[in-house]
Amino acid sequence: MHVGSEQTERGIAALVGRMADSFSRLVTQHLQLARLELTEDVKSMGMNVAMIAAFVPFILVGYAFLCGALAAVLAPWLGWAGALGAVGLLNLVGGGGGVGWALHRLKTRRVMDDTTDELSRSMAALTSAAPVPVGNTLQGAQRPLFKESPNGR
Repeated sequence: MHVGSEQTERGIAALVGRMADSFSRLVTQHLQLARLELTEDVKSMGMNVAMIAAFVPFILVGYAFLCGALAAVLAPWLGWAGALGAVGLLNLVGGGGGVGWALHRLKTRRVMDDTTDELSRSMAALTSAAPVPVGNTLQGAQRPLFKESPNGR
């Protein structure tokens, strides 16, 4: 009988060791995934910002020529001051819309979404394997978690 309990203890120790190794490997893999995904997200966001910066000079030159031509067309009806004011207002609305669109794209990008999904799956698997607190005891356990209930009743 004594030999059987010794083998059981070795078996349990081996299982605990394997579980610790597996958990360590899981944490390492999550960190690697997070690092890779963060690098990918930063590159993608950087490309969007670089594209915005690259197209700004073209927009400025195009607006300058367009504004001059539009002001010249509107000047006979509105006068030069009115034509320049109308063209300036049109530019403010168009530029604000373009910047708003670019900011919306940056805000809607989910950062590290794969890592979040994997961590959620791992946590769900770990919590389903562990005893779940039910009331004042662990599910499946006979002894209470607290000497008295947590809210004092």
